[in-house]
Amino acid sequence: QVQLVESGGGLVQPGGSLRRSCAASGSIFSVNDMGWYRQAPGKERELVAAITSGGTTNYADSVKGRFTISRDNAKNTVYLQMISLKPEDTAVYYCNADLTYATGGGYVRTPEVWGQGTLVTVSS
Repeated sequence: QVQLVESGGGLVQPGGSLRRSCAASGSIFSVNDMGWYRQAPGKERELVAAITSGGTTNYADSVKGRFTISRDNAKNTVYLQMISLKPEDTAVYYCNADLTYATGGGYVRTPEVWGQGTLVTVSS
């Protein structure tokens, strides 16, 4: 079994900053792409930022220049540094990983490993 455990999040004032982290654990063989998604009330889940195992990044237009995604491959951990936060950044943030893990019968690759989700509220 594998899991993603998130930390960070909470309430922050507009213009403030926050750092999220997400660590993958379990019988992991390899971690491919990792990313952060968010879902605001009444809206669909959207991609915020993604990073490949080689470090190539991709951002939603709404967060470019404000959010930075990074990862530590040795720790199977992905980070999201958020600055200049706006009220419209309020959402539940989820981390995601595409990874390969070991089972009793071999290896399984899945792109659908998700963290538990954490609410980030940007409000004064």
